[in-house]
Amino acid sequence: MINKPFSLVVIDPGHGGDKPGAKGRISAEKDIVLQVSKKLKAAIEEEMPGVKVLLTRDSDVDVPFYERTALANNNHADLFLSVHCNSANSERRVKGRTQVTRRPHVRGTETFVCGYNRLAQQDVAIRENADILLEENYKENYNGFDPNDPSTYIVFSLMKRKYRDQSIKVATMMQEEYVQSGRANRGVQELSLAVLATAGMPAVLTEIGFISSPEEENFMLSDHGQAEIVSNLTTAIKRFKTSVER
Repeated sequence: MINKPFSLVVIDPGHGGDKPGAKGRISAEKDIVLQVSKKLKAAIEEEMPGVKVLLTRDSDVDVPFYERTALANNNHADLFLSVHCNSANSERRVKGRTQVTRRPHVRGTETFVCGYNRLAQQDVAIRENADILLEENYKENYNGFDPNDPSTYIVFSLMKRKYRDQSIKVATMMQEEYVQSGRANRGVQELSLAVLATAGMPAVLTEIGFISSPEEENFMLSDHGQAEIVSNLTTAIKRFKTSVER
């Protein structure tokens, strides 16, 4: 239960500016998630009277992680939702050249809440947190956290977990709605994500599809694909609002 009406959602389009995020064959994550986030804002405000939506960015600019969460905290948001595209591709340096391993058949949706991830999941956390390294004074802004050092991920296990259950609830609802539309379900997982760590409300990061899959990249770029994703997320947020206001 909450002590006030559910009235504000902060939507965070991942990456932006000189931080493009994951790259597909014909698009960049930062552009797809901005398009989806703008449409999601419009849908929530149209279909959920009394609920306002703030975007952490509404253009192709970079916003440091801590400022994204601060926007939600300062405005006493009832939900923080970070929207991302996934990638199954990996890069490594071989004899001075970047070698990309492509996995085009990996697809599906997954939604994360902040927690201490297992070692097997750290590659995802490191990729999503990598933008921190491009921020000035990142060690001061994140209390010495280094996204390239797996040992420092333990800091997230010390974060307050007041909103963990509610975060898992809304993340589960989002995955259920994706499944209803026939999307592959990769589940709800805990992950050490800087953009969620200091949120003072239920907070999730949803991966709306794999940009490394040509099929899902085309889906996420299409009007019908974006409309379906927006519908899934709007329905899940409606369900969550009802559940916390009972």
